[in-house]
Amino acid sequence: MHKSSDNRIATITGVDRIVLEGMVFSGKHGLTDAERARSQRFTVDIELEADLARAARSDQIEDTIDYRRVRTIAKEVIEGESAHLIETLVGRIARKALKVPRVAAVSVRVTKRPPSMRPIDGAAVVMRRARK
Repeated sequence: MHKSSDNRIATITGVDRIVLEGMVFSGKHGLTDAERARSQRFTVDIELEADLARAARSDQIEDTIDYRRVRTIAKEVIEGESAHLIETLVGRIARKALKVPRVAAVSVRVTKRPPSMRPIDGAAVVMRRARK
């Protein structure tokens, strides 16, 4: 890290991140009727990009992104309306997360263990989206 000319500390990359890892929810998603007939476990990882300098100084929740709000988005999408593709779930989560104040960009990863593909640790889709 280096100090900028106005005595603020700059990050190495200029981008701060909040990472939520390993959130597990159940949902009825998949290509086949059989996959959608019963709940399956989905693991969700979300990385949010935002300027967190103010929160680092103030120690106030109002100056950062409330993690609980983002977790609720992931939970509602996975436990909500059925989808055929993991890509659809990831896109829904990313779109909603970008509406959260202070989020400049989001990366979302959703992983599941499709019964039809076992043995496999997981099939995952990752998308990154940014505000325009």
